[in-house]
Amino acid sequence: MDVSFIIPLFNRLDLTRPCVESLQACLPAGLGHEIILVDDGSTDGTREWLATLPAPPFVVQLNAANRGYAHANNSGARLARGRFLALVNNDLVFARGWLEPMLAGFTRFRDTGIVGNLQFRAATGALDHAGLVIDPKGRPEHLDHRRGWLLLPTAYSVRPAMTGACCLIERERFLGLGGFDEGFVNGGEDVDLCYRLRRAGLKVRVANRSRVLHHVSASPGRKARDEQNSRRLCRKWREQLIEDGARFWPHVYLHEHWLNPREYDHTLLFTAVPRILGLIRRPSPRALDLVARNIDLEEQRWLAMFGPMPIHP
Repeated sequence: MDVSFIIPLFNRLDLTRPCVESLQACLPAGLGHEIILVDDGSTDGTREWLATLPAPPFVVQLNAANRGYAHANNSGARLARGRFLALVNNDLVFARGWLEPMLAGFTRFRDTGIVGNLQFRAATGALDHAGLVIDPKGRPEHLDHRRGWLLLPTAYSVRPAMTGACCLIERERFLGLGGFDEGFVNGGEDVDLCYRLRRAGLKVRVANRSRVLHHVSASPGRKARDEQNSRRLCRKWREQLIEDGARFWPHVYLHEHWLNPREYDHTLLFTAVPRILGLIRRPSPRALDLVARNIDLEEQRWLAMFGPMPIHP
């Protein structure tokens, strides 16, 4: 079997049905596949609808309680039989041609660990995601329509991380890494997975010719644990976040001051430009210090909010 599509569900049948219909309508001819639907205790008619679906291609798992995105995907991955896992949210709308560039990323580049794509807001059509970068505060941020100046017309881009809303990864690789870290609850587990892949020497790639629509953050409770997830991510990957944030700092600095050239600190300007041009590969020591101090400030805020956190979360 080629691909196992894993779709976690918790209510929102109004989005799930068109998502599944659009997925089935645009799969390549001859693709060996299964669609694994993992329901986390829906109460809006989702389970009654699931009971009507034929097997194959559908595989249904009914969980007794809602344990979150990471657990749902992990349980679906353990059921999967495909070479690839396509992890997709139930608030996506697919169109023909979205899957093929993602699959090709693995044959074109041997060091590919995971492939994502471009996601556009269903309500407005604006670009919402072209991979993630780490900002100078150490926070993962979407490359979206506000950062169009960073997007290049290439078939594939390498990014520090990507969203798990729509991504492709080899099943054996995913299971071999232990799947998603279930200590994250509906946020941060995708960035953590990307960092573990990078630690293994693999690349995080975005297939820029693969495009889907996304009803962004439509899942109930999506943002409820953002602060806790961010703290866990910083605790696990502090040094990597500092380095990635420092590498992105020159782009942020130039963009913020582009319209106000008189406000340039010329020392910082001469630090930023050669790094943007790729003439200097290592991040600036000043930028590394800046991101580290920002992360320390966040930890102080989290300490006041939540108290101490175990050293090994």
